[in-house]
Amino acid sequence: MKPTLQFFVRGIMGLFFLLFAVMPSEARFSAYAKEDSSLYKQFKGSVLDSKTRNELIYASITVSGTTISTISNSEGKFSIKVPAENQHATLLISFLGYKNKVVSIQDLKPEKNVLYLEPSTTFLEEVVVKGGDAKNIYTGVLANRLQNYGDDPIQMTAFYRETIRKRRTYVSLSESIVNVLKQPFQGGSQDQISLYKGRKNTDYTKLDTVNFKLQGGPFSALFIDLVKYPDFIFSNEAFDLYDFNLEENTQINDNQVLVLAFKQKQGIETPLYYGKLYIDAKSLAVVSATFALNVENKVKAGLMFTRKKPAGLDIYPTEVRYQINYRQQKDKWIYAYSRADLTFKLNWAKRIFNTVYTTSIEMAVTDWKKQDKNENPDTQKLSSNVIMSDKVKSLGDPDFWGKYNIIEPEKSIETAIRKLQRKAVSEGVE
Repeated sequence: MKPTLQFFVRGIMGLFFLLFAVMPSEARFSAYAKEDSSLYKQFKGSVLDSKTRNELIYASITVSGTTISTISNSEGKFSIKVPAENQHATLLISFLGYKNKVVSIQDLKPEKNVLYLEPSTTFLEEVVVKGGDAKNIYTGVLANRLQNYGDDPIQMTAFYRETIRKRRTYVSLSESIVNVLKQPFQGGSQDQISLYKGRKNTDYTKLDTVNFKLQGGPFSALFIDLVKYPDFIFSNEAFDLYDFNLEENTQINDNQVLVLAFKQKQGIETPLYYGKLYIDAKSLAVVSATFALNVENKVKAGLMFTRKKPAGLDIYPTEVRYQINYRQQKDKWIYAYSRADLTFKLNWAKRIFNTVYTTSIEMAVTDWKKQDKNENPDTQKLSSNVIMSDKVKSLGDPDFWGKYNIIEPEKSIETAIRKLQRKAVSEGVE
């Protein structure tokens, strides 16, 4: 294959960088044996608002009494695989601003289950915030981390997906089951991640002369965890560059949640972040966060992402957004889901039209347990500069994921998966 110019997005410590290189060699892939589908049952459905019938995206779905879980996708749809021994249990569905819902698994159908959540009551008692102003709430969040999240190393099974679109067309899709070792807060150890199995599809014919790839995606998904890595946004140097204010409270299952909004101060030229932290009023645990990068100064924002580029090409982000959710398990909260959506515009000096690429990464924890020191998974630890699509190869098996839970694909991603399967069959991939 003729070498082509490659356009990389690199993620390290929560930041993304762009660089260019030559076409890599063919990826390696290891085959995995099929698993017995009689050991579990799969249930699919949607999570909706009971009044508006609107989809509730990124809602948490958990098998009660276990650590098995998943989330609804950006269309409110979900799928969950329940082991045979847990099929007399219930599903717990939770979403910020709504009451929890409990559903008997025995009452579920294999397909088209519609689960309606009731909005939490609007009456909110006055909350007295210890420590005074809104900025001190975040200080309290950090001070209470050990109490709210524990400090044990945790082994997690997670589903990871990354997509790349050229304008509206998907040109690359990678999906993987990964093993994550979430390290304690104390000691400063970096989280570790290893690949169990995965698949990909890349349409190089639609990439023109630019091959856009995401480098370090799984690590970026982990570094969005603001509880583990608070310096992602609020480093000691940057903390005083933000203004904080409390907005109207919300609830989750009738528990009050503070809404702490933040944005960079006026007169600060460096692109910083703006967004909201959703904080449990009693424990000061962060239950969710949404935030974005200020890209008004496209030149400076572009420099934050660009390592090197060819002459005659300007690259800058037009949108950079993040989402992080935590799930409560008894009296502790754990990292449950993260997502990043980044859109870049490429302007070539000698071309009339520009090119827009959008890359999305998301990771959902589907099972977890405290670390077993004697367990050593037979998987290769990934480095922080890994390109996921180079670690996996196309497969057409519709039962590829076996017993593992995944994020239900949106309709557009389903189309990309069908292309992957047709391509695999035509190429004779087994």
